[in-house]
Amino acid sequence: MNELLEDRYIEYRRKIRAFSETVIKPLAIAQDEKEEFPLELAQKMGKAGLFGITLSEKYGGQGLDYLSYIIAVEEIARIDSSPAATVSAHNSLGIFPIYTYGTEEQRINYLPGLCTGENLWAFGLTEKNAGSDAKGVETEAKLTEGQWLINGSKMFITNSSSSIASGITLQAITGGTNGKKELSAILVDRSTPGYYATPIKGKLMWRAVDNGELRFENCVVPKENLLGNRGDGMKIMLSTLDGGRLSIAAIGLGLAQGAFEMAVEYSKKRKQFGKTLSEFQAISFKLAEMSVKIELARNTLYHACRLKDAGLPFAKQAAISKLYCSEIAREVADESLQVHGAYGLLRENHIERFYRDQRLLQIGEGTSEILKMVISRHIL
Repeated sequence: MNELLEDRYIEYRRKIRAFSETVIKPLAIAQDEKEEFPLELAQKMGKAGLFGITLSEKYGGQGLDYLSYIIAVEEIARIDSSPAATVSAHNSLGIFPIYTYGTEEQRINYLPGLCTGENLWAFGLTEKNAGSDAKGVETEAKLTEGQWLINGSKMFITNSSSSIASGITLQAITGGTNGKKELSAILVDRSTPGYYATPIKGKLMWRAVDNGELRFENCVVPKENLLGNRGDGMKIMLSTLDGGRLSIAAIGLGLAQGAFEMAVEYSKKRKQFGKTLSEFQAISFKLAEMSVKIELARNTLYHACRLKDAGLPFAKQAAISKLYCSEIAREVADESLQVHGAYGLLRENHIERFYRDQRLLQIGEGTSEILKMVISRHIL
């Protein structure tokens, strides 16, 4: 997987892989079973430089490019999707819009604290009646006497309810004419009175991720908390999702890689009819097909990252990468579990968790159906 990567990427991959295998892997099964967000692990990830990867050092970041960030998410997901999702959501959805659209005052105020692992920031688009329909939000923010009065709710929000969840960039209706909503992005601190966060439990997947339901009841924030220009909410949200899709694709790629490696290892150990599973053509062909799919997924994703790093249009490639990598994650996890047979259904084996975790990838940050719409619009 490293043949065409520069030495700096190879070394960075080794660094993140070592962290993932020594720090994350021993906790993975237990955290999934307990369905708890691991605060200590989040702080360790912060100290390891996994938050603010692409931010300039001026704001406390690592100053690395987007491909480096994607490699980091990929390597974490190779071990466990839950911490990969935490890193992905915080960097792509939490930090990115503030860094890209924030005033210098907002950057200095928020970003340094979001690079340490002591604070996490959320992205508030999805509501009970708004998801794929990004314009369907019902949360309102009214400007009164120099302050935004916010009422509404958000659903399925990552990094939103733990003790280190410090706030959210939310999209809200700030006005409108002729039946057309004016949508804007506003920064809301967790400490704001009327800000309520409830963790979501009983999930099939990402059980160690902090997903929450938020309510805003007469929350008052200064008008200076507007992110970007008034009415730019959709632009900010959709451009944020373009970059976020690359990191979700990276989770899919990493999950597929991890599931594939498990299948290879198990097939060499498990014997039936006097031979290892890997000696049967039916199994060796499965492994060959997995390898091909992963190779194509990685090339597709890395190409999109290089476009983004070069400042070139990448939205179509981001949609393609997210669609393809999420589908490959599903296919490879399913085939890997098949190789494991009944043993793969036991919680003591990591593949059982991988099989569950992949299911979110065809839904979050653009369902597979919506992504096909996005891609077709670029084509047409």
